[in-house]
Amino acid sequence: MAVNHPTNGLKERLTDVAIARIKEMIANGELVPGQRLPREVDLARQLGLSRSSLREAVRALSLIKMLETRQGDGTYVAAQMIEIWEVRRLLEPAATALAAARMTKAEHLQLKVRLDAFASATSVEDTMRADEEFHRFINGCCGNTVLESVIETMSVRTLRMRTRRKAMDEAHRRAAYDEHLPIYDAIVARDPELARAASAMHVAEGELWLRRSMREEGTGTAG
Repeated sequence: MAVNHPTNGLKERLTDVAIARIKEMIANGELVPGQRLPREVDLARQLGLSRSSLREAVRALSLIKMLETRQGDGTYVAAQMIEIWEVRRLLEPAATALAAARMTKAEHLQLKVRLDAFASATSVEDTMRADEEFHRFINGCCGNTVLESVIETMSVRTLRMRTRRKAMDEAHRRAAYDEHLPIYDAIVARDPELARAASAMHVAEGELWLRRSMREEGTGTAG
């Protein structure tokens, strides 16, 4: 009969703590896709953990592709966020095009209220709330609940990164109204292809920022 040694259970718990702390750093933007993790000794000290627990956590997160170990070059946050953004770029314009064809005049008025929320926003939180509600309303009007659900999942997974951008780039945050206006105009004009193009340009611009940010983080020049 196998007997679990008490120290094994403690080691597993400490590894779980290390995994949770690294995930938290990725979720809140302290570590971004493409960024190299700090040196093992520095990260262990920062997290208040032993190097062995941290090493086990890195190994576990590498197995699920959240981290990527490059031989002779260190460990990096995996670039899955780019793939998520690519899916957004494929699906969100399609939903916007459907919404342009299907939205009623009453829904146009409701969308205008959400657009105006950008103009009255005075903080990152206000702007992000306006951003979420504007896009969520459009996706909810596309008439396809499966598409709406998939996009919502993608949106949630990019939320912290989008918030980080608005916190870092005041000019971008202040330009939010102007950046969303072409989407609104195309929808009100009931022009699905124009709406698709406006949405695609909007999502692609965010993707370009993410790719640029990842390059800069990888070379230590961002932030």
